[in-house]
Amino acid sequence: MRLFVLGNSQRSGVQEEADRLLPFLRQHCDVLVCDLCQQCDLDALPPADVALVLGGDGAILRAARQMGYRQIPVLGVNLGRLGFLADLSPDELRRCFAQVVRGEYRLTHHVMFECLVETTAPVANITLPDGPLLGLNEVVFHTAPPFRMLELELAVDGDSVVRFSGDGLIISTPVGSTAHSLSAGGPILGQELPAFVITPICPHTLTYRPVVDSADKIYTITMGRGGDQAVLIVDGREPIPMSLSHRVTIRRAPVSFALVKVAGRSNYQVLRDKLRWGEGPSYRREP
Repeated sequence: MRLFVLGNSQRSGVQEEADRLLPFLRQHCDVLVCDLCQQCDLDALPPADVALVLGGDGAILRAARQMGYRQIPVLGVNLGRLGFLADLSPDELRRCFAQVVRGEYRLTHHVMFECLVETTAPVANITLPDGPLLGLNEVVFHTAPPFRMLELELAVDGDSVVRFSGDGLIISTPVGSTAHSLSAGGPILGQELPAFVITPICPHTLTYRPVVDSADKIYTITMGRGGDQAVLIVDGREPIPMSLSHRVTIRRAPVSFALVKVAGRSNYQVLRDKLRWGEGPSYRREP
């Protein structure tokens, strides 16, 4: 097995854990690169079978971005807090890695998206990304200081659907449904569904509710009132300032994200472990 070791060395404990794991990993497979600073051009290397990512879910989002349009299966080692995607501890990795090398695992495949930012007129001091941004979690439109109400118009496959008013809007993949969208009242989706979640953030009226729709449709957002004081955030990257002339298109990417799953680590198991999903209430015992 050929392996990329990726992660975020700025996170506490990542470099130290990498130093401990590398001798063990090299006993079992060929480590092509260990890049904890997201500096390596992975396209210039021979293809790997698996990318081992050290850190938390944020490190996996960065690794997916670093791999770009040449995605390889990811095995996540959680050195963070919740770890929905990076759900193995270092000790669990050591126990199951031999079976991973033997190919005794399953792959889950997840929707990724492209986010294209366009403008009808150049805006001073705003530099747009060159081409679409590839993402795995979510696209977030949000108000910026002085935090006035934001209006956004949503079109799906070219048809105008609705104009939202509130603090913003989230368009999330199933993987991202347990992140910002969940905190804003959105549903939890099965991670392999080909769908997007549209979740308003603090909507102005009670008629706005989250909607789940197909990932094979094209979603277009145009700025309304307050759009010149809004920002766009893709997978937690640096905010992109918006203006009234901006239009954002979100569509399914031509590649998908693949996750290595070992026995006993189903999505429902992760929900129970991380969110206590499905557990009954804990009643206080009377003395």
